[in-house]
Amino acid sequence: MLAGFFRSRWHGYVPLDRLFWRDMVLVGTAINIASSALALTLLGLKLPLWLVLTVHLLPVPYNIFLALAVWRTAEKTGGAKASMLMLGSALWLIATVVA
Repeated sequence: MLAGFFRSRWHGYVPLDRLFWRDMVLVGTAINIASSALALTLLGLKLPLWLVLTVHLLPVPYNIFLALAVWRTAEKTGGAKASMLMLGSALWLIATVVA
């Protein structure tokens, strides 16, 4: 089931709007916020910095996957809207890595 989730997004079987808005913006952002909150909690508990950083950076591979999946699907879809979603996914990825 999990492999099917990733495969369907990588191969562009999921509609671009759902991939961008639900999977990336809503779910991806929620995962990043939860990861950051947990990392800050661990930092407040004075746990080792390597653990705090690991927890904080854990979603980065998933974020990269989502951004690339949006780009791949947008390239198949084409059009101005797809180009805007490609730009949006790049900006979202930068924001999630920097924050």
